[in-house]
Parts: sequence; structure tokens; C-alpha cells
Amino acid sequence: MKEKLLVLYFIVLISTLSYSQKRGSWGDQGNGTYINPIINADYSDPDVIRVGNKYYMICSEFHYMGMTIQESDDMVNWKIVGRIYDHLNFPAYDTFKRYAGGSWAPAIRFHDNKFWIYFCTINEGLFMTNASSPEGPWSPLLLVKEVEKWEDPCPFWDDDGQAFLGHSVHGAGPIIIHKMSVDGTKLLDEGKTVYTGPVAEGTKIYKRNNYYYISIPEGGVSEGWQTVLRSKNIYGPYEKRVVLEKGSTPVNGPHQGAIVDTPNGEWWFYHFQSAGALGRVLHLHPMFWHDDWPVIGIDIDRNGIGEPVTVWKKPDIAGNFPIVAPQSDDEFNLAELGLQWQWNHNPINANWSLTDKKGSLVLKAKKAANLMEAHNTLTQKVMGNTGEVTVQMDVHQMISGQKAGLSSMSKIYNSVGVKNDNGKLYVYFEGKDKTSEEILITKKSIYFKLKLDLVHQKNHFYYSFDNKNFKAIGPDFDAAFGYWKGSRIALFSYNELNDGGTTAFNFFHYNYDGPK
Repeated sequence: MKEKLLVLYFIVLISTLSYSQKRGSWGDQGNGTYINPIINADYSDPDVIRVGNKYYMICSEFHYMGMTIQESDDMVNWKIVGRIYDHLNFPAYDTFKRYAGGSWAPAIRFHDNKFWIYFCTINEGLFMTNASSPEGPWSPLLLVKEVEKWEDPCPFWDDDGQAFLGHSVHGAGPIIIHKMSVDGTKLLDEGKTVYTGPVAEGTKIYKRNNYYYISIPEGGVSEGWQTVLRSKNIYGPYEKRVVLEKGSTPVNGPHQGAIVDTPNGEWWFYHFQSAGALGRVLHLHPMFWHDDWPVIGIDIDRNGIGEPVTVWKKPDIAGNFPIVAPQSDDEFNLAELGLQWQWNHNPINANWSLTDKKGSLVLKAKKAANLMEAHNTLTQKVMGNTGEVTVQMDVHQMISGQKAGLSSMSKIYNSVGVKNDNGKLYVYFEGKDKTSEEILITKKSIYFKLKLDLVHQKNHFYYSFDNKNFKAIGPDFDAAFGYWKGSRIALFSYNELNDGGTTAFNFFHYNYDGPK
């Protein structure tokens, strides 16, 4: 079996690399194969399930509001279909004190004809929500247990209906399993430690052939590997096997993900890879079972442990499905905000609108000292290593002290925008620690462009008054990973002096490398 898989791997690799220039540098290649990552964007700590003939994925979003659910027909092409929550009801999320807080490594399961999602926030506790449809409505977040420093929970309903919940503890380990009420709303005991290992986290629980399996990443985000534990008793003792590692590949830290099957009996494994400023990107690998142990990827170096594949044949799923990626562009002409958008911390809903000016997103400025404390900063994930974002902004109703524009933000930020200084308007570039030249303008409609090149870190802003002739502003700048998330593209409006002033964004267009 190993020899056949190796031959297939190299045949697919050679044929697809020769073809890939006609398609994208990642994802579906249009010829029956895919290139990892299948989504070259920050889908960190992914969990994936199959329900019928469709696949559903969630990921950690930390301090961004809020968590979304993605759907796929073929396991490779994904679109966003629902938003699970858009705020967390704690004061710290209103006042920008939860950077790197929020949702850590969630789990999704389908039980009793409902979708169930569990996640921990590092400061507040264990949360649950459920829904009959992935589009929602999702039930209000239930605080199952108020506790600090739990992480990475996963529910499990056994064959007899008994419910359990596994999780780890901040600092990565140990792995603890609790008995849980059948309705998923209460933990019934203090839990039992079933495994202690090197940076063990990301608990996912499965059952097959009377074995309980706990799939866990170990060893750290960018250095680790994937471990699987198995036992005939959910409380152990557990046998251990390392099933996926970097090996001879360039894929660092191949772990933290999900085991998923297809209706015709194929098995696959999803995981993230730490990819610098881009964040943690989504990979897919073939998997099969041998002696009731999962075998993932290809054992290229022949040490008995699988390694990630770069190119592979798509899952054997009947149907002709379009090549898509999660949404990005927005004309702001719908009644609801596009599902791809996520607020930095909790939004103030009275201070943004899609109806005040038809076909525009209007942001009403609140007082803030800087971008990291600005209310209603709207963000979305960077897609791919290179790309170009263009937005149009109407500044007619900006007032003194107000700043508004386009930003590349994470733990550091770089922005281009318009500022109103005592009634005069200026285009400006601003980094977290520096401001470039300010250019006096008289026109009230302006276009901004962000060109991204994360490979060479040659990222740059431009401005224009006609969407044709763009002028560079500011220096090249580095995008960065920060607060457990990749760099984000952001729209912002705030006032350094007082509340007040509005800005209208008329469109958001994003062209990027990938399977489009």
C-alpha cells in the first residue's frame, strides 16, 4: 500500500506542477487535483465534519467577531454560509482588552439533528451554541462553565447517548475528559486526566470499531506533530502513536485538525500550517486505517510516520462542483453585512449602517486614541500571499479629529487614510510607530489600494481620485502575525478628539493569487 501511494504521489505531483501555472498556486487546480494549502488563509485550529453529502468547518477567531461556519461539497472548495455569533457579552470585549482572547480552537459536531459548537475563551470559560441549520439561527451562547485557562474543548456522544467533553488546559495539557449532561449544557464531574504529553492540546474525540480515539497536536504550533491515542475505554488507559510529522517536507507543524470520512468510505485529515504573516493555513491529506490506526499522508522518509502531501487527487466525490474560495469582495448593496467580515472586538451596532447611504457601508466615528482602540473596525482575512485590495471612500461628512481608511493590521498596523484637521482634509500613511507625509486634498471621493506581497514583505499603499491613476504613499511595510492571528485587511473610522463624523465605503474589491 505504501509503495502504491508513493507512486501515485509523485505522478500527481509532476503532472500538477506542470499545470498549476494555468490555475492557482493553491487549492483546486481544475484537473482533478489540489495543491496544499487548500485555503491559503488564516483558518486556524480547524474542525470539520460531514453531514450527509456536505462538509462543515469552523476555526478559532480569537478577538474577532464573530465565528463563521464554512460549507463544502467536495472537501476542497469552501464558502462561508453562516455566522455563529457576532459579540461576546463581557465588558473587556467592548474595550479592546481581549486581544488574543475570544474563541480558541472550537469543535463542531452533529448530534440529535442539530449542529453543536463548543469553544473556550481563555478568560471567561466554556461556551456552547447549537442550531438546526448551519445558516442559523444559532442559539445564544451558553456559558457551560465559568472557568479560566481551559482550551480546545470537544463534545462526544457515545452509542448509548451518554455525553462527554474533552479539553486541555492553558499551556497545552493535560487532556481531561468530563461526563456531560445529554443535552450538552452541564458538566457532571470534575473530569479525569487521561493523557499528559509534550504540549498536548486540540482535543478531538472519535469512535470506530469499539475504539475511542483522541486526536491531539503535540509539540507546539510551528514545531509539532499529530498524535492519536486509542483505548477501548473512554477514560483509558490509552495507547499512543505519532501519525503525522514534518519529516522531509517544508510543512512546519502539521497538526491540529480533523478526521473526516466520505460517503464512499475514503478518509481524510485536515490541519493547519503556521505560515507567518498570513496566519495558519488549511491543508488536506489522504488517510486510511491500518490495524485500527490512522495512517495520514505519505511516509516519504520511511520512518513509519506520515508526512504532508503537496499535491494530491481530490476526494472521490461524485458531482461537478465549481472552484470557489471563501467570499471577499463586497459592494455593500445588501441588507446584511457580508459573512466574510469580522469586527475587531465587539461592534457598536448603532454606529454602523448599510442603509444610511444606499450601496455603502457607513461607519460613524467614536473617540479613540489609535487604531487598536477604534470601535467598529471591520476586518477580513488575507487570502494568499499576493493580492490587491481597492476601496472607494466618501469623506463628505468627516469632521475635525477624524481618521478613516484602509489598514493592514495585526499586533502591528499600517494604514492609509484621510484625516480631518480643523476642516482641512489630508491623505496620510500611518504605521504603529510612525507617520509619513500628509498630503492636502480637496476632493471628497477617494480610492485606496493595498498591494500585498507577503513572500517578499513588499506591501504598499496607494491613493487615487479616479480609480485609474494611483500614487504611492508611505514606505514598503511588513505585515505580521500577532495575537494568534494572521494579518488582516481592515476598514476603519475613528476620531482622536471626540465622538462624531461619518465615512462611507462604497465598495471593497480583492484580487489575489489562488484557485479563482
